[in-house]
Amino acid sequence: MKHNIFILLLSVFLTFQLIAQDRITGRNFATRSEVIARQGIAATSHPLATQVALEILKLGGSAVDAAIAANALLGLVEPTGCGIGGDLFAIVWDAKSNELYGLNGSGRSPQGLTIDYFRKNKLKSIPSFGPLPVTVPGCVDGWDELHRKFGKLSIEEILNPAITYAEEGFPLTEVVAYYWATNAAKLQSFPGFADVFMPDGNTPAKGELFKNPALAQTYRRLAEAGLRSFYEGEMAEQIAAYMKENGGFLSASDLNNHRSEWVKPITTNYRGYDVWQLPPNGQGLAVLQMLNILELYDIKSMGYGSEEYIHLFVEAKKLAFEDRAKFYADPTFAEIPVTKLLSKNYAAERAKLIQPQKAGKSYPPGIVETDNTIYLTVADAEGNMISLIQSNYRGMGSGMTPAGLGFVLQDRGESFSLEAGHPNVYTPGKRPFHTIIPGFVTKNGKPWMSFGLMGGAMQPQGHVQVLVNMIDFEMNLQEAGDAMRISHEGSTEPTGNPMSDGGWVNLESGFNYETIRELMKKGHRVKFDLGGYGGYQAIMRDPVSGIYYGASESRKDGQAAGY
Repeated sequence: MKHNIFILLLSVFLTFQLIAQDRITGRNFATRSEVIARQGIAATSHPLATQVALEILKLGGSAVDAAIAANALLGLVEPTGCGIGGDLFAIVWDAKSNELYGLNGSGRSPQGLTIDYFRKNKLKSIPSFGPLPVTVPGCVDGWDELHRKFGKLSIEEILNPAITYAEEGFPLTEVVAYYWATNAAKLQSFPGFADVFMPDGNTPAKGELFKNPALAQTYRRLAEAGLRSFYEGEMAEQIAAYMKENGGFLSASDLNNHRSEWVKPITTNYRGYDVWQLPPNGQGLAVLQMLNILELYDIKSMGYGSEEYIHLFVEAKKLAFEDRAKFYADPTFAEIPVTKLLSKNYAAERAKLIQPQKAGKSYPPGIVETDNTIYLTVADAEGNMISLIQSNYRGMGSGMTPAGLGFVLQDRGESFSLEAGHPNVYTPGKRPFHTIIPGFVTKNGKPWMSFGLMGGAMQPQGHVQVLVNMIDFEMNLQEAGDAMRISHEGSTEPTGNPMSDGGWVNLESGFNYETIRELMKKGHRVKFDLGGYGGYQAIMRDPVSGIYYGASESRKDGQAAGY
């Protein structure tokens, strides 16, 4: 009798739980409705950064001004994903010229470090942490280029909110506090790290006030002397001296010579929408290659979450990532067949390798003639939009923290290969293969969406899933980011070996068990992970009214807001 009552009460409880999940409008997996605004809107991975972006817009700043201000604050409040010791990429829609501009703000390897060093020390790969994976930080020069071209306010006005927060402190949010602790466990032994990020010997907890006076002073110096002072003069000498003292190779000359590069975005049309990415050394090309394959199939009829769609998505990802491993690198040092890889005919040939009832264990790369990040997007009243992504790599980077400056240096050099003849092989003065990619979509020549998703190899997979969710499955901007995600791992990495076992399909909580069972019947190895599915922000613009829609998902601490 007691057992029956318990079952009855449990069923009632579960029924109410399901009802509590349902939304009056939209799908039940969506955390909230979209944010809608007219004058300006910002979507970042931290609420304080979003509010700072809106402050800058209200002061008369451009979308680019607001994005730089938000990025500067994120380097303080979310050092687990970004900071001025890392790199930056951006796509900007300029309303005046009706054009897209792409900026590659990635740094190069030290001129004083050669591949012979790794061979003499019997290293098979570049270490994840410490001085050896450190490359030139490109972020601040990226800010400088963006500001020179599209800025309206002074650098002092733009950096002032971050300086104030760094001096007065801010309370840690939940996800950042979690990643801060996990990063510190690996990095606390590196010189200078604990002094900045572990006051009193511990990492700050959720809700605890944290200050970074050293970073405040660095920002103040940049505001007064100009952003290029990061690369020239006393600050560059400080960074170089620190690296030399601690076994590193990054020199003042490496910093002096660094410049960002304006690049032409690459594109493909997916069912009437022009999807834009930046060319290699980043991996945005993989997004376009996957979309070209998926466009060959009637995905809408398959249905969101179906085993048929998931199987097709995973196989398309495997194909694109084999090309990613073989071809993607710094175009200054390698000839990359971008036009061929982007062609619809090439996608059709590659798609012939997909078996509808069987998961591929391995795929050959095509034959062609000749892991934590922040993303933010801002739009202003004039119709300008910016899609910006910035990262230290591996969360808090190399662990190398120059004394008195308040930030950690990136470890992006780990992405180089040490294999002779590989397009991404380590070379002095070379930009490594990069995972961080900003996304943009236009339709009929007008801006439609600025979006991005964080998380290493998850980024191209996430971009594609968001677009398919919106275009094929007709989800709104918020639903498209909240929907359960798929993350395939195991395809060839730029520094790794070819996939031979089909890899693993990670499925986020919420997929139907019948779907999972059918995937396993096809030969997919399925596992489950609570994290690793990225963090998404997006802004969409109505081409007729000019009204903005914003979204920021619940997997991180972010916020979309407007006015």
